[in-house]
Amino acid sequence: MQVYEDGAKCFSCGKLFTKAQVESSYVPRPVPKYTPGPIAPRFTTEQIARLPIHGFQNRDITRQVCEFYGVRCMRTEGGEITHHFYPYDKGAVYKIRTCEPKSFQWLGGHTTSLFGMEKFERGGRRLIIVEGEADALAMQQANIDYNNKFYPAVAVPSASDLKCLVDHREWIRSFKEVVICFDNDTQGQEGLKKALKIIGYDKCRVMDIAEKDVNDQLIKHGGKSLVAAMFNAQERSPAGVVSSEAIREAIKLRATTPHHPYSACLSTLNDKIKGKRGGEIVLFVSGTGCGKSTMFREEILNVLNTTRDKVGIVSLEESVGETGQKLAAMNMNRNPSEDLDTEELLSSFDKLFVKDENGEDRILVLDHQGAITDSTIMDQLEYMCLKGCKYLFIDHITIMVSEGVEGLTGNEAQDKVMNDLLRLVKRYPDVWIGLISHLRKAPLGGKSFEAGRMPSIDDIRGSGSIKQISFDIIAFSRDTQAESVESRNHVDFAVLKCRWNGNTGPAGGAYYDHETGRMRSDQGFTQVVEVKGSADF
Repeated sequence: MQVYEDGAKCFSCGKLFTKAQVESSYVPRPVPKYTPGPIAPRFTTEQIARLPIHGFQNRDITRQVCEFYGVRCMRTEGGEITHHFYPYDKGAVYKIRTCEPKSFQWLGGHTTSLFGMEKFERGGRRLIIVEGEADALAMQQANIDYNNKFYPAVAVPSASDLKCLVDHREWIRSFKEVVICFDNDTQGQEGLKKALKIIGYDKCRVMDIAEKDVNDQLIKHGGKSLVAAMFNAQERSPAGVVSSEAIREAIKLRATTPHHPYSACLSTLNDKIKGKRGGEIVLFVSGTGCGKSTMFREEILNVLNTTRDKVGIVSLEESVGETGQKLAAMNMNRNPSEDLDTEELLSSFDKLFVKDENGEDRILVLDHQGAITDSTIMDQLEYMCLKGCKYLFIDHITIMVSEGVEGLTGNEAQDKVMNDLLRLVKRYPDVWIGLISHLRKAPLGGKSFEAGRMPSIDDIRGSGSIKQISFDIIAFSRDTQAESVESRNHVDFAVLKCRWNGNTGPAGGAYYDHETGRMRSDQGFTQVVEVKGSADF
């Protein structure tokens, strides 16, 4: 339990408590009733900043290290230290440790920073992350004893609260190597597994020490043992042979995977492929201007209006302003291309772009600012997954790899992107990815896609990995040059691939209402559609 000025949080179950609940009804185990420390709550952050700085002799940490991090303390008249004050956010927030009995409180509000991170520039050779502020001091003491230099060493406040790693993942990954050393207890080792997943196995190395934590290692074996453990830190791989029980649990998970239905305008797809499922990549293809992006926005609105889940949006042909404006306009059943009243549009935006129960945005939009690189986007997609997004909409893969990927171009670049996306849904099996891809040019003399030709699997532009890795492939066709308005605005669907059940073929259609800017189901419209390239199973 961490107590803040405005309430508290239990890091075992994740439950939040109000200030009134803490004061009136919080009953921890085994203490009969929670009582704030007798001295620390009297202080303001300004008063703490005027307290003296001393070393911690019983922890083998010198004043030089404490002064570097700005750690202050309170002592009795006899010189015994009663409280440690650990600064966060340049002293705007303090974590207060009461020594006897051991307890922790926060002053100045909540923070998601890592302890000590403001002391170091991003992008260095090596970053060390430990569990707890005292361990960060101990690791830095080892660095000072070894080379008389301060190296990047920071701490998470607790192994059970790693939100700071998610929020500062980009800063952490700017270092060439990240060395992690959490406590050698159950909580610490469970936190280590989560930290490796959050930061990424490609960056991380793990320190092995003999004692319970870094500070104990310093006290009992000296700074040289910590430096040696840092240099000898090893990679950890998530791969491995699984047991039959793990396979059994995987079967249960797959059998209970929820199917979220497609929106009303795409409802005919539900009959064939039974909606969207976590852990899958679904590809949407059609000719230019046939409605892929509009369909994506319809599905985004569907998820937001029928679930409480978060959504991540990567729209590489639009600015974030365009994305927000189009979604807000469609949410009020108005065509985004019309001149809309700004106040009315912003009101719709505020209703759509709301916070979740934790006060965080339900919609995360990538602001690519015209700088499109695969590694950056993949990092941002992982960040969206870590922030809790259950649905990712990527429009589209062609632009995503147009500038090359790690020196690769063409099909090789697309192969890497598709494999990275597959690894992403394997790491986060409750995440669904919707992906748009462009088509090859129609054969000379043949009917174009924009004239109503239904795409086949072989019409998908680029590498074969796009169609091979995708779980479902949904094609659209629309005759953008038809004489009648009804025909021009009608869209036909076909399922080209469905790995779940192999059910492919024509899948109904929808109609675009220009006045509302929305799609609606149009099961009464009939048209003969030739479908090629059924499921490869």
